[in-house]
Amino acid sequence: MRDTLRAKIITVCDKKIEQKGEGVGLSFYVFFANKNDDPELLMEAATWWISTHQLDHFEKAVKIKTMVQDGL
Repeated sequence: MRDTLRAKIITVCDKKIEQKGEGVGLSFYVFFANKNDDPELLMEAATWWISTHQLDHFEKAVKIKTMVQDGL
């Protein structure tokens, strides 16, 4: 995973956790605007989420942040 995506995921997870608490769930779409302006980055996130880790559509932000920080 490229560093820019890793940083974006951590930032978004932190923001969502701060806003809604540690139980907040999210999908990989939350890391992108409604307009698909970077399809390669979207596919990278989708591949990491779906193919590599076989995560559910919604996962806890705390879990995703930990996984990204641990380099998984």
